[in-house]
Amino acid sequence: MPDKNWQFELEEYIKQGEPDRTEKSEAWQTAIGLQAVDGLNTSAYLLDTAKDHIEGKITIDEAQQRIHSYYEQRTTRTEIENETKEADIVSARIAKLLGEKAFQFSPAEWLSIHRRLFEGVFGHAGQIRQYNITKKEWVLNGDTVTYADWSSIKDTLDYDFANEKQFSYEGLSVDAAVKHLAKFASDIWQIHPFGEGNTRATAVFMIKYMKTFGFRVNNDAFEKNSWYFRNALVRANYTNLQKGVHATTKFLEMFFGNLLLGTEHELKNRYLHIDYVGGDRSQSINSKVPKYQFDTLDCSLEELAVLELVAQNPAIKQQELVTATGKSIATVKRIMKSLQDKNYIRRENGKRYGRWEVVV
Repeated sequence: MPDKNWQFELEEYIKQGEPDRTEKSEAWQTAIGLQAVDGLNTSAYLLDTAKDHIEGKITIDEAQQRIHSYYEQRTTRTEIENETKEADIVSARIAKLLGEKAFQFSPAEWLSIHRRLFEGVFGHAGQIRQYNITKKEWVLNGDTVTYADWSSIKDTLDYDFANEKQFSYEGLSVDAAVKHLAKFASDIWQIHPFGEGNTRATAVFMIKYMKTFGFRVNNDAFEKNSWYFRNALVRANYTNLQKGVHATTKFLEMFFGNLLLGTEHELKNRYLHIDYVGGDRSQSINSKVPKYQFDTLDCSLEELAVLELVAQNPAIKQQELVTATGKSIATVKRIMKSLQDKNYIRRENGKRYGRWEVVV
């Protein structure tokens, strides 16, 4: 990681409030933060390149080319520079992918994301592994999750994606919907279809998938807690009856709560360790109460996404909601009427000069 406080520097663009800069900065923060899942650090050069892209001095394609040229010109590299090379290249690619609106919910999309992230980094980019794997995990005292057998990967992928595609979120509470999303992420990650880069590819896929519901994903979760995300996935897929350890998605659900609902659960990796002693784990994981309590509301994921945007900006206009959620103006109007009918929001001081008030 560069000596500079990259989180603080990129956060400044969000504080300035310009929509284009904010979106770019959030993508870069997520991209850089995700490198921690594999213990990688980015370089100071990557941070400078990200800032130039955020400020509009270069395009994202030019940012990628700049990073590529930087390492091509350095014929004698230290071991640290070899490590930052992967982190820098993949960070720029994640930032590009997160800035794209196109998305198709399918195993092919996930494989395509992996290929686009790791082409030229791994020889197997975008390819399903042809061998079985184990990985020693700190959180499991060196034990491993049981990953899918290589011969069943394609069938398992097709099964999990088909089930999710047929699943209806209609009528679910927000809390139940978030729990389901966490379980789906856990299930596809356990397949581990690739030799390396599974967690980063899973994160990018899930972010893009959740955006189809209209969510503006909270980048803080991946920016600051990407290793927690990986450890939570591990704990969601590990059972050892002799040690009294059972697979649980509760840690992953807290991560997704912070990611989507604005909760502020304290995400500490030590709480996930199978030997952690500190009373009941669910009580030892403290959470701050957010300004608005959205997780218990009777609304759809689309309605929740709009509600969060209104809470963040009470003066937001319908066209701005269209841009932020990717939904049509007709859909936004329908959602706003539904939220008003449920007494979750109300308009103050008229249509033209008024503001929205969240009343939950």
